[in-house]
Amino acid sequence: MQIILKQDVRGLGYKDDVVEVKNGYGRNYLIPQGMAVIASPSALKVLAENQRQRAHKLAKIKADAEALAATLGALSLTIPAKVSETGTIFGSVNTIQIAEALEKAGHTVDRKIIVIEQPVKEVGKYTAKVNLHKEVSVEIPFEVVAE
Repeated sequence: MQIILKQDVRGLGYKDDVVEVKNGYGRNYLIPQGMAVIASPSALKVLAENQRQRAHKLAKIKADAEALAATLGALSLTIPAKVSETGTIFGSVNTIQIAEALEKAGHTVDRKIIVIEQPVKEVGKYTAKVNLHKEVSVEIPFEVVAE
């Protein structure tokens, strides 16, 4: 029996995949649990239309992310921090400070998509990676200076 998955099913497929399963598995488990629907001709047409519309939306989201990546790539941030006499920072610089610096520069970026590879505990130059889309990311250089 052919079914259309409504969500990811481990070991079977991903959302919107058309897969072949045994009748009992489809009728007694997947369909009652809301994980799948029968792949009738009308359901396949609806699936094709939904995928076409979603592709258009995803292309626009990716284009917006690429445009934002181009503007963020040209930035260079300076983050002030309280520093001891030896040059080490009290605490550390994290994604919150980078998000606030980006906001001051006029770009609203969620701190959850910012990644810092190593802990920033000293004055110096570093880079942060911003994952704007699953296929689009940009590295932003920033410098930590003493207040």
